[in-house]
Amino acid sequence: MSHSMKNREGNAMLSCGRHRLDISYPRVMGILNVTPDSFSDGGNFNVLDAALEHAQTMLAQGAAVIDVGGESTRPGAATVSEQQELDRVVPVVEALVRELDALVSVDTSNPAVMREVIGRGAGMINDVRSLRRPGALEVAAASGLPICLMHMVGEPGDMQTATDYAEPIEQAVADFLKARIAECERAGIRRERLILDPGFGFAKTVGQNLRLLNRLDTLGDFDLPLLAGMSRKSMIGKVLDRPVEERLPGGLALVSLAVERGARLLRVHDVGPSVDAINMTWAVLQEDADR
Repeated sequence: MSHSMKNREGNAMLSCGRHRLDISYPRVMGILNVTPDSFSDGGNFNVLDAALEHAQTMLAQGAAVIDVGGESTRPGAATVSEQQELDRVVPVVEALVRELDALVSVDTSNPAVMREVIGRGAGMINDVRSLRRPGALEVAAASGLPICLMHMVGEPGDMQTATDYAEPIEQAVADFLKARIAECERAGIRRERLILDPGFGFAKTVGQNLRLLNRLDTLGDFDLPLLAGMSRKSMIGKVLDRPVEERLPGGLALVSLAVERGARLLRVHDVGPSVDAINMTWAVLQEDADR
């Protein structure tokens, strides 16, 4: 059995507020951007009814988690004010919980937003800045919820100038995540609440992204669930020379490879096709595991 196929029973169930998420097999996190400027679907779902409808479709297609984001973190993105982010995110989280009883993850780095959405029933915090903003560690610790820590250097506005690493990319990512895990544990966040995201597309060249995915199973040494988000990203565009709306086939290949290398949460825009690719990949891997 390959290193990435070890059954990590210790972390098979995540306690997400009112929900429990079984990650003994790979699950899909559907992306719901409520921003006017996200790189691939900005402006489509920033109206409450449209957001709810899209979330309902993703759940019907097999998404286990809906990840709501009110601040675009695409390369070069400008930051949004706290109030703007609250106005975008809070009503959507509230409606998803109330109307759909969805397991909602919120993609935010802002402690005030975290506090507000936790109070409205969010079940997970997904922070591209790994709780590095002042006050974020404390809010996350008090929440009792799972927290996703992502590798990024710099800020979305300047991160693509920060791609010079002194060591191989997988080592740089592992060192960063190790330090963040230690910081979380010091703040009282139990290790079993953590999810790790290598941060594909964040402060990384195309070559570094490809290498990182190829060696994703080295992050299995942390024995924590891995989240991979590569959907529609420029690494696909650059390798295949495809505009953002033609990146699904490339994305499905990446999803399949990520699952084979140990990812347990796949953050995607196109839920239905991704669920099929994941389930097919998993069926093959399970045959291998059961031999």
